[in-house]
Amino acid sequence: MSAGAFAPLPQAAVSANRLVLHAQLVERGALRYTPAGLPAFDLGLKHESQVLEDGLPRRVSLEIRAVAIGEITRRVGALELGDSGEFAGFLSAGRNGRGLLFHVTALDPAG
Repeated sequence: MSAGAFAPLPQAAVSANRLVLHAQLVERGALRYTPAGLPAFDLGLKHESQVLEDGLPRRVSLEIRAVAIGEITRRVGALELGDSGEFAGFLSAGRNGRGLLFHVTALDPAG
């Protein structure tokens, strides 16, 4: 296999879609309900960190659109704007297939 070529992924990894992000809550829309009757919040999350990429430090700063649906809305609703935590969930295409949307399914406010 040549340098930079991808090795085949194990079957379990092919379906993996998990994101864990330490972030600050910078936006929370009004509580709304999905067509299925589930409570939902539209969120804005901000992340800043320093990571190593190929052995060199790199500063990362990003904002991501997110949504919390169902039971997790109680925990997200208890956060104040500016609070930070460890948000976990999965990624999907945004509405109309535009951009990415982070679906928050777990929250550790002490994260």
